[in-house]
Amino acid sequence: MKGPAGLYVLDHHGPGASGPTVILVHGSLDRAASFARVVRRLPDLHVVTYDRRGYAHSRAVRPVGVLEDHIADLLALVGDGPAVVVGHSYGGDVALGAALASPGPVVGVGAYEPPLSWTEWWPRRARTADDAEPGRFAERFFRRMVGDGPWERAGEETRAERRADGPALVTELTTLRSGGPPFDVRRLSVPAVFGRGGQSVWHHRRAAEELHAAVPGSELFEITGAAHGAHLSHPAGFAEFVRAVIRRSAGSGADSTPYPGEPQPVSREGG
Repeated sequence: MKGPAGLYVLDHHGPGASGPTVILVHGSLDRAASFARVVRRLPDLHVVTYDRRGYAHSRAVRPVGVLEDHIADLLALVGDGPAVVVGHSYGGDVALGAALASPGPVVGVGAYEPPLSWTEWWPRRARTADDAEPGRFAERFFRRMVGDGPWERAGEETRAERRADGPALVTELTTLRSGGPPFDVRRLSVPAVFGRGGQSVWHHRRAAEELHAAVPGSELFEITGAAHGAHLSHPAGFAEFVRAVIRRSAGSGADSTPYPGEPQPVSREGG
């Protein structure tokens, strides 16, 4: 269905769903559909996923968004709340920005390995998005993040779709690394959980660690055996990450039922 500003929105409202709405925010060169296996593991919740502007079914939404545009789009979906917002990668930056801007309707936030590409220690290669035609850059980005094999196995239609997302990808990565920090996470006043994968590269893991250290009372949640694409490779673990955000927003430490067949996540509180 169409959401605010013409965004493509999927509303997953299972029978008997209760609690705040959970809005999942995808990362760069991704789309709402990538959360499908996570959503299936959250049948008792009201979950909303959507294609961010510039991507997939929301590609026609203009202008292609900078971070502030994506935050505004998310807040339009949140409305009067209450909502828990959980973002993967760049979607984590969007979720954090929304939680900082609207701490009333947003009652909890989760960010899984959000890029901190404005920092001095973030690898330069991961920050550079202005040295290639957008379609070629999108292909390179996909190969680096997901692998050559999945790109080669994808059909030409799928590869063309990813290349068409290149302008949105270049815009958000270029603007994220320009200037200073886009927000001060130390001002965060809602319950927060920062996620990382046990097999993720060092800078993704460090991003979660530094955010956890900067926000007193936050939780650091690790998905054992996962890397950056945990929502795809370890959907049960990512679903448990979502539930950890909900528990923290409700002030409860109760465990939820684990899903067998995947390495289970571990978490650490403090900050």
